[in-house]
Amino acid sequence: MRIALIADTFPPLRTSGAVQLRDLSREFVRQGHALTVMLPSADLDRPWMIEDLDGVEVLRLRAPKTKDIGYVRRTIGEFVMPFSMLKNLRKSPLAQERWDGVVWYAPTIFLGPIAGALKKASGCKGYLIIRDIFPEWAVDMGLMGRGLPYRFFKAVERYQYSVADVIGVQTPGNLTYFRKWTQPPGRRLEVLQNWLGAPANAPCSIAVKDTPLAGRKVFVYAGNMGVAQGMDILLDLAVRMRAREDVGFLFVGRGSDARRLAADAQARGLDNVVFRDEIHPDEIPSLYAQCHIGVVALDRRHKTHNIPGKFLTYMQSGLPVLASINPGNDLASLIDQERVGRVTTDASADSLAQAATELADALDANPGFAARCKALSARLFSAETAVRQVVMALD
Repeated sequence: MRIALIADTFPPLRTSGAVQLRDLSREFVRQGHALTVMLPSADLDRPWMIEDLDGVEVLRLRAPKTKDIGYVRRTIGEFVMPFSMLKNLRKSPLAQERWDGVVWYAPTIFLGPIAGALKKASGCKGYLIIRDIFPEWAVDMGLMGRGLPYRFFKAVERYQYSVADVIGVQTPGNLTYFRKWTQPPGRRLEVLQNWLGAPANAPCSIAVKDTPLAGRKVFVYAGNMGVAQGMDILLDLAVRMRAREDVGFLFVGRGSDARRLAADAQARGLDNVVFRDEIHPDEIPSLYAQCHIGVVALDRRHKTHNIPGKFLTYMQSGLPVLASINPGNDLASLIDQERVGRVTTDASADSLAQAATELADALDANPGFAARCKALSARLFSAETAVRQVVMALD
């Protein structure tokens, strides 16, 4: 099939979404499909640029800046973005290209106009991959009320959904949110599990043996450190586990809370905690090879279901998981049923410390953790399965 994949994140960005889309793109090509990834770029000095990435055709289209700026500028930039992309697509060599299917990725919620235009021009189906439900999660977190901004974002969200023929959500728990959307005939709703491609084998710039955590069982958190993660509880956990000299905590990444958390750990005198800056995604497997337990944190105010990309990377590397997440999240039952870690949902540092202690002690007594984690990764979270499911829905 000739497929267009539209997103606002892709390498060289290092977000989990960028890594996921890179792996998905490579798998489309591996399975024999012709794929073009369309991306906005604020850095271009011309309307468009085409490049090749591992056999994937990448079309970067000039558009306003939407990353690392204030909320108002970002909203304006994201609203204008799809129209700028369309304008510059029409100046590119792919202006008259016809597609057998259009796939786009949320976040962001603003890609509906370009996805709809490509679908209409080609008379093909569209598949919307949803990895978070915005603006609902922002309301749940107290970042937004239900006033005018919320109503604006809801209108944009509804339009994006209206363009799709198929929507793939990441957990069964998110299906109920879209029941009303499925009422018109011809629409299809399904669970599309998160995915990862084959792990890279790049050396890691972080050597745990050269840090204060050398010789300890290392709990590692690698990823975004922001409001949605609610990571303060992890420092509270480190305080409660300070007496265990065989355990340490390594935090790797960036985000709105990263500097504050690192400063807080230093102020508390936590010698069992180390912070490091974000590393290249290809270094992650080598990082995890030096660690013992992966950590997942989601603020308990979330009401939607989320299986973070970092959970997939832990499973792929054979690391059992310690998770502090929102009540009712499908991830809790998955961890328990598959016996791949410990999970708490009560936002209690004491409960989390008990779970962490049990898991650290179980590592030696239960050597089957790594095998179960890797088996779960291969069964549910492969890029190969995801591509076949998307193609089947479009065909």
